[in-house]
Amino acid sequence: MGRINGTALIIAALVVTVGALAFPVWSYADRSGTGEANLNAGSVSTRWGPLSATDRDFIVKVRLAGLWELPAGQQAVERAPSKAIKEAGDHLIVGHTDLDERVRGIAAQLGVELPNRPTAQQQGWLRELTDATGEDYQRKFANLLRVAHGKVFSLIAQVRDTTRNSLVRQLASDANQTVLDHITVLEGTGYVDFDAIANDTAGKSTASPTGPPPPDGNTPPQPEPAGPTGDVSGTSRPSPGAPGTVNTDRPEPQM
Repeated sequence: MGRINGTALIIAALVVTVGALAFPVWSYADRSGTGEANLNAGSVSTRWGPLSATDRDFIVKVRLAGLWELPAGQQAVERAPSKAIKEAGDHLIVGHTDLDERVRGIAAQLGVELPNRPTAQQQGWLRELTDATGEDYQRKFANLLRVAHGKVFSLIAQVRDTTRNSLVRQLASDANQTVLDHITVLEGTGYVDFDAIANDTAGKSTASPTGPPPPDGNTPPQPEPAGPTGDVSGTSRPSPGAPGTVNTDRPEPQM
């Protein structure tokens, strides 16, 4: 009898445990702490739409990017030994001067406080560049800035996709053009280590890659071209410019 009672108690305990674990799943949409609840709790109302914590973090990151990348660009123009690095530095100066004006105007409208100094990590990158010379300097410049731009690129995509605030949406669109231009010109220097970037990203990924199998040496069948059916003539034109270039034309910032 004692063994039966003991077994029953164990089974009962397991049922209670499973029930406790399952309950949050069943009631997930109604509980605080969910993604939707956190979004609403971290958002404030503005005349341009809700401003989320992610939106505010993005605004600050745009400002921080300019605070270290602009002086890094100026340093490249003044001391880089190659024309390609000087050109990249010029793009950083022009792009972040423009983007900083935009982010300051939007932050003022939305009441978001902006920093005036780069982060400790960003200051460390600037010191690292200052201490480097010659070929080492050029490689550090190209790779430090390419990696930094690549990381903010994914944040821009997330914010542009999810924000409910029209000012933040416009800032994300502007930042996307600037960052893509900088990525393009940095890669054009010939110093970017693509293997290192890919390996670093792969080391942090837990998802298995998907897609077609690796090439087997044979020519794959030609896919059919995609296009409208019937007599349809469009009036718009593709937005990208020539290969390897980014169109950064946009309206003047609204202060």
